[in-house]
Amino acid sequence: MINGYNQETISKAINTKWAGKTVHFAKETDSTNEWIKRLAREQASEGTLAVAEFQSAGKGRLGRKWEAPEGSSVMMSILLRPVFEPQYAAMLTLVMGLSVAQAVQELDISVSIKWPNDVVVSRKKICGILTEMGLENGKIREVVIGDGINVNLENIPEELQDKATSLYLETGRKYDRNRIIGLVMEKFENNYEKFVQTCDLSLMIDEYNAMLANRNQPVRILDKKNPWEGMALGINEQGELLVRDDTGEIRTVRAGEVSVRGLYSYV
Repeated sequence: MINGYNQETISKAINTKWAGKTVHFAKETDSTNEWIKRLAREQASEGTLAVAEFQSAGKGRLGRKWEAPEGSSVMMSILLRPVFEPQYAAMLTLVMGLSVAQAVQELDISVSIKWPNDVVVSRKKICGILTEMGLENGKIREVVIGDGINVNLENIPEELQDKATSLYLETGRKYDRNRIIGLVMEKFENNYEKFVQTCDLSLMIDEYNAMLANRNQPVRILDKKNPWEGMALGINEQGELLVRDDTGEIRTVRAGEVSVRGLYSYV
């Protein structure tokens, strides 16, 4: 039987200076991102973590609804109160993607990143990340980063089976979710502190590119007006994907503006 999963067991598994030092746990909430925003309004400190077993209004990219049965997933959100300018906050999604991938790697699982922030095992997604920012007078009031990690999920909906998987489905093993949260917080604290020094990805670009599933792979840039294909080379310090097109020119692709798809698979 996998260990209990509550505020006490999660807190015990987190050995950090500030990331996840305060843990809030609920059996059910609307969404951990919304919960953290409420806690932020109540002056919760940076690093506060909200974890839930169920989300009644969990959402993924493009507002897609996300549900998972009890015991199967990690659903959590962390509160950040950065003092840097708002334009840098989008890169935090890549910082978290790298952190989750590094945490999974600690479990001796072969893992990679589909740019910009999908953590993938066996070329299928195991983690979704949603970053939201609140502004006040042109400054960042808070940044909330939510993670949904498929850990012990035994079934994937049919329409997602070519795109999504779980650690259990790929390894046949059940994992202690407390430990996974502890590992993610440890990696994220380290990476975030590097990011704050430079407001870019320069101090973790090598680690990111080493885990990039798209690296040296043909990709299709799904630009609404002008889709094109090329070879992905890696990211730059701003987290943009560098892609060599068929003329040999290296072009930068910004996350959020277009989607990138591998020619032969989800990755």
